Amino acid sequence: MAGKLAVTHTSNELSGDLRRLGFTEYEARVYIQLLRQSPATAYEISKSTGVPRPNTYQALEALAQRAAVLPVSETPVRYVAAKPSELFDTIARQTQTLCNDLAERLSVIAPSSDDQYVWTLRGDLAVHDKIRDLISESRKVIWIKAADDVLRRHKAALKAAAERGVETLIVLFGFDADEFRFTDRCRVYIHEGSGVRMGSADNLFTVAVDHTEMLTAAMDGEVTAAHSRNRPIVNLAQSLIRHDYYMAEIFARFGPQIDAEFGPHLKALRMACFSPEQVVSFKQKTGL
Repeated sequence: MAGKLAVTHTSNELSGDLRRLGFTEYEARVYIQLLRQSPATAYEISKSTGVPRPNTYQALEALAQRAAVLPVSETPVRYVAAKPSELFDTIARQTQTLCNDLAERLSVIAPSSDDQYVWTLRGDLAVHDKIRDLISESRKVIWIKAADDVLRRHKAALKAAAERGVETLIVLFGFDADEFRFTDRCRVYIHEGSGVRMGSADNLFTVAVDHTEMLTAAMDGEVTAAHSRNRPIVNLAQSLIRHDYYMAEIFARFGPQIDAEFGPHLKALRMACFSPEQVVSFKQKTGL
């Protein structure tokens, strides 16, 4: 019984994903059944899926029009399911073409962009898709402040950007700056010379692209991000990264003197302005 329930649960998930691609409930159930059992008649499909026979015929006709199923005999008519990889490659190409065309036509009637808005993104997939797009669409410069484990997800896109001549400045929470130095135009600095995570800001991923666009994301718990082309906000993000670059250079030259004056990881300064939660995080992460 447990195995049967697991299969049903998986079928429900697959059916839900197919509906997100424009399949009706009945079309999704018919296509999934044909993947399990092909060739099959409408009667056999109806009996196996519980879809009423008139609805099964309608679903098969609609699926055949989008080349998701193919009739392979006449008396009686039997159907086979299209190979999923081929079907969804076709759907992806058609959808991309339609989206590109629609975006171009709608842009004609859309008002001019205000660029004063801050957009909120939620969820790991949506946030990382946007980060990847920003890096991939960059043309001049990319500035980033991030932890190495998060940045590693975008290593391929960063490498491609560097190889097409984009100048990159990275302030890294981590210990291996060379991992992200792809060309001589990639400058990577270990945060404050140590790369240690010590508060709440180390959970943020901040990127500014071409001096015109930025995104900052909270990567702990529910992944959320703010994205904007608003000039003051872009300048603020760039200022954050720029000053961390300054600090990295200063620590590289005067680290021992700074530690002697303010304590390791600027403890004296941080304790004076951290929230109670940040103090706890600092002590846990640094052992101080």
